[in-house]
Amino acid sequence: MNGPHRGSERGGVLYVIACGSPLAGHVGRLVELAQQDGREVCVVVTPDGAKFVDRPALARQTGHPVRSRYKDPGDPDVLPQADAMIVCPATVNTVNKWAAGITDTLALGLLVEAQGKGVPIVAVPFTNVAMAGHPAFRASLTRLAEWGVDVVFGEHVVPLHPPGTGERHLHAFPWGVGLAALRDRRCPVTPAA
Repeated sequence: MNGPHRGSERGGVLYVIACGSPLAGHVGRLVELAQQDGREVCVVVTPDGAKFVDRPALARQTGHPVRSRYKDPGDPDVLPQADAMIVCPATVNTVNKWAAGITDTLALGLLVEAQGKGVPIVAVPFTNVAMAGHPAFRASLTRLAEWGVDVVFGEHVVPLHPPGTGERHLHAFPWGVGLAALRDRRCPVTPAA
C-alpha cells in the first residue's frame, strides 16, 4: 500500500469522488497530492466516472478498491470511514443531483450522508461555459455552498472552455485547489438540529 496511515499529522481518510469527465482519467494526480499531504485516500467514481479511470492503477496507488456501486446487502464495508471528501471533477449532473438530495449512485449517497454527518466536503467542478451557464447548475452550486460545502469554481480556478474542447484543457487543471480548500476549512459543518 502506497498511501500513508490514518494517524498522520494532517491525515485522516479522504474520499476522492471522481465524476464522468475526461479529467477523471488524471485523478491519480489528486491522489498523489493528498498522500503527500498525509492522507489515506479512497477513490469512489460515479458510473460515468468509471469509464475514464484506471481502476487497477488507482487501487494499487491507494491500497483500496475503487468503488462505484452500492454494496450488496450483508457485504462488509471495504473502505474506512471518510474524514473528508473532495468531489473532483464534479460534473453538472452530479452537482445538480446532489443539491436535490438524489442518491441514485454510490457517490451521491456518500455525499448526501456525509453532508448530514458534518463531514468536510469540497466540490471542484470542471465543465464547459455552456453547461456552467445553466441556471440550475448555478443554483445548485449556491445551495451546496449555503449548506457548508466548499465550492471551488470560477474563472479564478479554471477558465471555462467552449463545449467540445475540455480535453484540450486537462493539462492546466490545478489539482491542488481542492486540498487547499480542505486545509483552509476552520471547522466541520454541523447539521442543524
